[in-house]
Amino acid sequence: MNVLVTGGAGFIGSHVCEALLNRGDFVICVDDFNDYYEPKIKKENIKNCLKNSKFKLYAYDIRNLDDLRKIFNENKIDRIVHLAGRVGVRNSIKDPLLYESTNVHGTLNLLELAREFKTGNFVFGSSSSVYGANKKVPFNESDSTDNVISPYAATKKAGELLCKVYSRLYGLKIICLRLFTVYGPRGRPDMIPYNFTKLVSDNKEIKKYGNGTSKRDYTYITDVVDGILKALDSDSDFEIINFGNSNAVELNYFISLIEKNLGKKAKIKPMEEQPGDMLVTYADISKAKKLLGWEPKIRIEEGMKKMAEWLKENEKKN
Repeated sequence: MNVLVTGGAGFIGSHVCEALLNRGDFVICVDDFNDYYEPKIKKENIKNCLKNSKFKLYAYDIRNLDDLRKIFNENKIDRIVHLAGRVGVRNSIKDPLLYESTNVHGTLNLLELAREFKTGNFVFGSSSSVYGANKKVPFNESDSTDNVISPYAATKKAGELLCKVYSRLYGLKIICLRLFTVYGPRGRPDMIPYNFTKLVSDNKEIKKYGNGTSKRDYTYITDVVDGILKALDSDSDFEIINFGNSNAVELNYFISLIEKNLGKKAKIKPMEEQPGDMLVTYADISKAKKLLGWEPKIRIEEGMKKMAEWLKENEKKN
């Protein structure tokens, strides 16, 4: 198959590209290499993919419909994994217009082209942030998503709604995946798993927001990629599915795992809780098990051990 992967040079996207290439698919990767974090990190992410003759890279912005149309005109696109978008709750509060234009308008561009060129399955990377201030845990796909607490979450919910409309109107087969705090090798430098591990490794201070009792459902990258490929191959017409470890981990315990794996004590700077941050994320994954036969294999203890080992190895190379 020819698979278009947007955001393909990012953390999750680059792992998805590698997995698709490993199973023999042709990958068309789109990434705008923006400056949300250092673009050279993304270039490093896909350096091995670039050596593969079945990999094609377009440095385009998904907000530009004409550029995207060129890709569809130049390549027969069989399926789409749409992971491109602006990420991060706090930055979305600072610049909501940028998040709307990328996450909503950019997604609409891709849906329009999927309709126009009659592509096959479409997988959309949504987020656990759509559950917002919901008190009931674990979060189930049938729960209300009217309580979003950040512009980022609102744009992801809007993306899901657009996907649902296009599936109903035009018969597109679309699965929206609500991803829960994905971590692992090549993790995004702004996210706590990489950021805290790197700072503790370098004997630098970490900022702990709140009292450390907030909880996140950390999901290891190989589990997420496995699920994305299962969703891509699914015959479902339209579904929204949680991908999480189904294990809410307290921040204080998470920091202790970093300390244990690095053999170092964290230097902690206490900070006030931040607007837009959720107190807990916790996935009900019964639907993923039933529809896709998917469930995570890597627990947080094993995943953070792998993360620390990768960081140590990566630092040796550099």
